[in-house]
Amino acid sequence: MLLRSKPGLLLLLLGPLGPLSQGALAGPRQAKDIVELDFYTERPLHLVSPAFLSFTIDANLATDPRFLTFLGSPKLRTLARGLSPAYLRFGGTQTDFLTFDPKKEPTFEERSYWQSQVNQDICKSGLLLSDVKKRLQLEWPFQEQLLLREQYQKKFKSSTYSKSSVDMLYSFANCSGLNLIFGLNALLRTADLQWNSSNAQLLLDYCSSKSYNISWELGNEPNSFWKKAGIYIDGLQLGEDFIELHKLLVNSTYKNAKLYGPDVGQPRGKTVKMLRSFLKAGGEVINSVTWHQWLDKLGLSAQMGIEVVMRQVLFGAGDYHLVDENFEPLPDYWLSLLFKKLVGTSVFMASVKGPERSKVRVYLHCTNTNHPRYKEGDLTLYALNLYNVTKRLQLPYNLFNKQVDKYLVKPSGPDGLLSKTVELNGQTLKMLDEQTLPALTEKPLRPGSSLGLPPFSYGFFVIRNAKVAACI
Repeated sequence: MLLRSKPGLLLLLLGPLGPLSQGALAGPRQAKDIVELDFYTERPLHLVSPAFLSFTIDANLATDPRFLTFLGSPKLRTLARGLSPAYLRFGGTQTDFLTFDPKKEPTFEERSYWQSQVNQDICKSGLLLSDVKKRLQLEWPFQEQLLLREQYQKKFKSSTYSKSSVDMLYSFANCSGLNLIFGLNALLRTADLQWNSSNAQLLLDYCSSKSYNISWELGNEPNSFWKKAGIYIDGLQLGEDFIELHKLLVNSTYKNAKLYGPDVGQPRGKTVKMLRSFLKAGGEVINSVTWHQWLDKLGLSAQMGIEVVMRQVLFGAGDYHLVDENFEPLPDYWLSLLFKKLVGTSVFMASVKGPERSKVRVYLHCTNTNHPRYKEGDLTLYALNLYNVTKRLQLPYNLFNKQVDKYLVKPSGPDGLLSKTVELNGQTLKMLDEQTLPALTEKPLRPGSSLGLPPFSYGFFVIRNAKVAACI
């Protein structure tokens, strides 16, 4: 209840979306392999945001601002654009160790990028200079190890970022069709532990002068400030800090901007107490409540009424990024892309009959009718098979004879679950060039067919001409 006490957008951070198939061949059809499904489609359980699946850029990328130049990559922007509409959250632990310095000179790499854009539309012709790109990519593994070591040791260095860094971040979001949420440093404190808003004011003034459309957060996981910085802030103080930030926004061109928080870690124990007192003190000034959790899928979040899930991270240091250091999409990127293209905003209840429900998990939405192949009334089922044998999903009787389009993802190549490439319905997914994503081609099934789901696989099934009134 606490997590829903504030209406509006709810944000959740998560890791991998789910496992992939090892590509095992299905054996002869047996009764024990049949899994009967039950749908309730009279009315939706919830409506999620069109930006339900969103993602982040970790603030640690700005620790050395040279690496923000990666955001000028046309390939990375193409991949990000494929996942729009979405929010792009700039945040993470490093949020509270970054300070805006409007007098700081841009790095050589940033200057090189902006100089190459003179008299050009940076959203159409922006290029990350090849020599700069190659040099930064050679240096990136060392920077990534440094960032991961700081995270492991919980020793974080303070650093500054320039106006050019803000420009690069906003340009990436704007050119990719994303709504930027910017995390502000909450560890800047006065002697009596009040939040020192002066640096935030400098940043707001600059972004206002550029007419940047931005939403805002304050701090990251305030429940762990003591471990990270030796500072303890209770929920009451945090609520007062948000009230102060809200005053800054109201007195600026950002008076209508969204404010999200408090971005606590997993809400349990003492963290729940902090969240409760925060909402009592400052809940009125935020647009939505935010917190962190790691889950292995999106469906449960939608069924619980979470309006937005923010995937950590699109690109950067760590184990969960969607795009690798060479700007190549990883398996979870393709799963995310399929979700964005096929899954609509209306959420229904779907369940498995019998004992398989613990290891065969199914979720049901209206189909995303922005897809040119589908129309209002269609349904999208997505399912996860945690068995080591193929399971065959059987639709409810009233949908049994409908045509179904299958989108099944498997690892590509001999490395199985460790593969960094995947195939969709037997075709390896890869970009056609730096600015072109591949077609996501369906495999039509004969009406009445069961829906085969190989071991440890994750698939999408669009039920065509379902004529569900709640989807019209």
